[in-house]
Amino acid sequence: MKEGKWMLKQKFTQKNYYKLLALTVAASGLSLSAYAADEQFNDALRAANSGNISLLQQYQYSMQNDVLGYYPEYWILNNNLASQPASAITSFAQRYPQSAMAEKLAADYVEEKVKQADFATAQPVLQYVSNADRAETCAIAQVRAKSGDPLVYAEFKDVWLTTNSQPDSCTGLGRMMLSSPLMTKDDRHQRMWGQLRAGQSGQAIATAQTIGVNISLAQLNTIQANPLNYLWAAPKATAEDHAYLIYAMGRLADSDLNGAMSSVKRAAEGTPESVQKALYRSVGYIGGTTVMKNNFNREVLNYLDASYGLPFSSEEAEIYARQAIRFGAWESLIRAIDAMNVTQKQEDRWQYWLARASEQRGDASSKRTAQDIYRKLAVGDDYHNLLARDKIGQSYNNIPSNVQPSAQDAQRLSQDIHFNRAFALRNINASDSYINREWNWAVRQAYLKHDDGMILAAAKRATDIGWYDRAIYAADRTTNKHNYSLRYAMPHQSYVVSHSRNAGIDPAWAYGLMRQESRFVTSARSHVGAGGLMQIMPDTAKLVARQMGESYNPAALSDMNTNIRYGTYYLSMIQRQLSNSPVLATAGYNAGPNRARRWQPEYQAIAADQYTESIPLTETRDYVKHVMTNATHYGLLLGQGPQSIEKRMQMIPLRSTQ
Repeated sequence: MKEGKWMLKQKFTQKNYYKLLALTVAASGLSLSAYAADEQFNDALRAANSGNISLLQQYQYSMQNDVLGYYPEYWILNNNLASQPASAITSFAQRYPQSAMAEKLAADYVEEKVKQADFATAQPVLQYVSNADRAETCAIAQVRAKSGDPLVYAEFKDVWLTTNSQPDSCTGLGRMMLSSPLMTKDDRHQRMWGQLRAGQSGQAIATAQTIGVNISLAQLNTIQANPLNYLWAAPKATAEDHAYLIYAMGRLADSDLNGAMSSVKRAAEGTPESVQKALYRSVGYIGGTTVMKNNFNREVLNYLDASYGLPFSSEEAEIYARQAIRFGAWESLIRAIDAMNVTQKQEDRWQYWLARASEQRGDASSKRTAQDIYRKLAVGDDYHNLLARDKIGQSYNNIPSNVQPSAQDAQRLSQDIHFNRAFALRNINASDSYINREWNWAVRQAYLKHDDGMILAAAKRATDIGWYDRAIYAADRTTNKHNYSLRYAMPHQSYVVSHSRNAGIDPAWAYGLMRQESRFVTSARSHVGAGGLMQIMPDTAKLVARQMGESYNPAALSDMNTNIRYGTYYLSMIQRQLSNSPVLATAGYNAGPNRARRWQPEYQAIAADQYTESIPLTETRDYVKHVMTNATHYGLLLGQGPQSIEKRMQMIPLRSTQ
């Protein structure tokens, strides 16, 4: 009863508040009564966070006709998800078909049931999971495998062979695959050797037992304490001996790569060819994955070459390919791509690199193959597509006509429940996690229906209210009708252009970086404290302020003008430090100038695409690709004439010895 009175009092005290908001709400296309109802969302969320189920049930009733009305029931079900019957989840999914939170509830439920090894209960819920992430996909695969689906193990070979970090559900799927008769003895050997190399003792022992190899944890622990000492006198007669050798080589390579490279040939002597290749693979793979610690080393590629013939996992093949790219070892690169799985090798990036490698061969057939690949890639407008255009001399001098959404598109948008939820959540300043989930889901549903018109209508409406990050997310996903002004927004143009020119840098590059950093969210904050449009770290801002002869004010970073001014100045500063290279400066902006410099070649200059593809940090590697792609598009939109991504990516010079 007290709670009911409190709710009435809240509605009364908020009456004037809603009147003040009326004009703002009307502009968003929602009625004031709808806004008032939506506002209960935040109150209901507080009830959910405090575990107040009885209050949530009241909100479930009062919000039942609201666009956000399914949330209280979602929170009730989610409160103790693992104990819910499957019928409760399927009922929710059927009453709110193809909705963001029904899909999330179903996916989370499957994960919970898999943790409990209750696969049968999870089974009827699988059909409601349509956008699973990696962890959810592995959980679903476990349920499928338990129900006797024989295709699972073939689909998830990468999970079977992955030795770097992966979700618990994927690790569990790998363990489940151990009992499958579909996994051959060779498959098991490959898994065991990978686990031994990675130092995963317990997993390796479990795999070894399935092929009759009896290795002991005590011996593995002894080897780990001094792997080099073990290698000097290691026996090599049995399968167990070979397993210990691979384990020792992996532990040595991890702690002392140079020591491993000096020892591997001697250790491989007198062992079967497959074991020799596994030993070389250990040194090559670990050397390729520890570039951050050990820098680039041409000898690492030699050992990957020496291991060719032993099957490559997806991660091993990519490491092999990136090492080959770094050193311009084109035949090694062709072998690495050939070793990839079918899906992997058809990706644009590996098709591009296959063409790059093929054109280095002297024969006319290989050069024709390269040109054919470039022509196919040149149809798109992403990083590798733009590089391919340059390779065939196809200038990038016009973007598709900006298609404007029709009145009918806007009308359908206003009636779409998924987009309505997203806009309603934004209007009440709900948590970004809820807003973005609903928005991304709405875009996905429209994409699956090939409804470019509604996607563009959503992007335009978001742009009109300054919601640039979601507008870009939407406009990026059209299939046939495009609007590059929405996709590559240019807010604050006079500031970006003037500050860029004052700093001596290309405004298209500044825009390209800003789009990648913050998607033009002025209030953006990263987990490490970077802030604003150009995501400037406080220490960087202090340095820039000092360089510019200004006193540092932390609050200034939240100011759009100051953030752009500091960001463009810093970008020009590190460009001067890094051989005047936009690629090096872009890498330096993300990972720090010292790292970008350390990744420069030591012996001869390399092409910028080789430098970029061999960056050892995945985040920075992708970041550079995105920024240079963005800059190429912005160059056209800013009226700079025909664009070439290659001209923005000059040769990377030798690292300075200073």
